[in-house]
Amino acid sequence: MTYTFWILLTGCLVGVTCGVTGAILVLRKMAMIADAISHTVLLGIVGAFFITQTISGIPMLIGAGIVGILTAIFVEMLNSSGVQSDAAIGVVFTSLFALGVVLISFIGDQVHLDIQHALMGEIAFVPWNTLTINGADYGPIAVWMLGGVLTINLLLITLFYKEIKMSTFDPQFATLIGVPVVMIHYLLMTMVSLSTVASFDSVGAILVVAMLIVPGATAYLLTDRFLVLLILSGVIGILSAILGYSFAVQFNVSIAGSMAVATGVFFLGAFLFSPKQGVIIKKLRKSGKTIEQQKAEA
Repeated sequence: MTYTFWILLTGCLVGVTCGVTGAILVLRKMAMIADAISHTVLLGIVGAFFITQTISGIPMLIGAGIVGILTAIFVEMLNSSGVQSDAAIGVVFTSLFALGVVLISFIGDQVHLDIQHALMGEIAFVPWNTLTINGADYGPIAVWMLGGVLTINLLLITLFYKEIKMSTFDPQFATLIGVPVVMIHYLLMTMVSLSTVASFDSVGAILVVAMLIVPGATAYLLTDRFLVLLILSGVIGILSAILGYSFAVQFNVSIAGSMAVATGVFFLGAFLFSPKQGVIIKKLRKSGKTIEQQKAEA
């Protein structure tokens, strides 16, 4: 496998893993909690390092998963205590992320983790950090982590598809018929946490936030069907990774940053030209109706 192949595969896995999970958050109007979790998992990664002296593998996933769930719990506690939801997210997000930043300073030069790495990541280094067993090279660790998390997420969505759909569109009715709405909520938070930490080391928090929110928001403008929205979100995430990498190679700029910009390009296209909700399409349709009315009056 070539160097370019591994980078593209990693970017595509980030796009589909975060895109599918983030689409559910967009529907549930919880997009900003994805931003919070994508930053607060830094605390879980640092905490896992202090315990295991490594920032890779299962301990990192567990640490990030725990902090991701704690983020959701703290936000819910503040919100139920009378604090506005956006303010609650802001308080928890900044506090836990800042604590993770402070703890990084105690690590020093022991690992390749600093603030710039946490925000931007370095997907160009992914092909060199490989999984080696008994001398055999099985490819980048990031690809295995992302592939594993994607499999877990798809399995959970498949198993709890009806529950997720009902609790997303009508949580009151779902509660009445016995759907464990609270469990589904924290299950989703766990999925977001795992997706974030699997992507974090490769692409950083900025691209993770972009992939969690923008593909889902773009797909939301293109379809009204839940399953189609999930599929479209994953496809848009993959296309954003490919387009972003091509742009980065062409102009010699940040790969992760270019992929994030590409998600914005797709969103802008949907915002302007979506068949049902596109701004330009609406104006054209309105102009066409006006012309027809004028002809009818004449």
